[in-house]
Amino acid sequence: MTRTTPPRPVDIAALFPEIAPLARTATRLHPRPGSPGVHDSSIGGPLLWPSDEPWPVCEQQHDNYGDFVRLDVERQRRRVLSAAWGRIRRDDHRSDFLPEQRAELQRLDKLDEKADPGTPTTMLAVAQLYLKDVPDLVGPPGTDVLQLLWCPRDHDPHCAPEIMLRWRRSADVTDVLAEQPEPEVMEYEYLPNTCVLHPEQVTEYPYADFLPPGLRERLEEWDAAAGHRYFYELSIATGWKVGGYSAWNLTDPYPMVCDCGADMELLMRVDSSEWDGNESWRPVEDSGPESEFHEHPSRSDPVEVVIGRGYSLWIFICPVSFEHPPQTSMQ
Repeated sequence: MTRTTPPRPVDIAALFPEIAPLARTATRLHPRPGSPGVHDSSIGGPLLWPSDEPWPVCEQQHDNYGDFVRLDVERQRRRVLSAAWGRIRRDDHRSDFLPEQRAELQRLDKLDEKADPGTPTTMLAVAQLYLKDVPDLVGPPGTDVLQLLWCPRDHDPHCAPEIMLRWRRSADVTDVLAEQPEPEVMEYEYLPNTCVLHPEQVTEYPYADFLPPGLRERLEEWDAAAGHRYFYELSIATGWKVGGYSAWNLTDPYPMVCDCGADMELLMRVDSSEWDGNESWRPVEDSGPESEFHEHPSRSDPVEVVIGRGYSLWIFICPVSFEHPPQTSMQ
């Protein structure tokens, strides 16, 4: 099924024609639970990984203090919660779990207590994006797929996962690694559910701080009177996306500069929610009648990844060379 973002409630380019040349496209990925294969674009799905290429392991030092869970335990916990919530009506405020479900959740909690954060941290497959599926994705010449992995442990300076990018030419991978390694232990909420994608191109405008001074002042005056609609509804799309503009709502904007001196460009956004209570970004296909029972995962949080306290991880790359290390910002 396709996903269609509703038209913006206000045509900001009609109100402020000077902003029209600043428009950019972005591709909302619209991940939803599914069963992708290695030749599909996905979040949390299997990667087209050569059998003779070593799977990466995070080599950085980790702080072994925190809330750790086992990946296999977390997957089972989500299955139990999905079944439990699926039998409870939305108007029933009781957590009416079956006795066997409560017992299983208690068993899983005890297994998590034995999680050893000192085990080697294998990188976790997070996303695979084929360029043919994502109009705003451009890779090195000859490549046609991007793979994103991360270490599901908090890393400085953002207390967020450490990422790794792999660009590939899919035709070069003739023998695919069948059993793909995973870390035994992770920090809570860094495990993406397996999702298929429904890419959709949308139009975005710059974060307000980057608008030309005269335009920014007039737009901010209008925005305050309109209830801050520019930031929430008119500028930058919510959810997982590729390209477009980045937001800086947690910190003041700061330069994203490669070690080579070049200003870095936004590659993608990893979001904690698809619309985060902001219904204007909710796709038309997801706005139909809800089930009388709870949905787990919810429509607005199909991936179940949480960055920080519900923020986003913004991934930047160097325009000079794809071989230069990416950088991230948490906003």
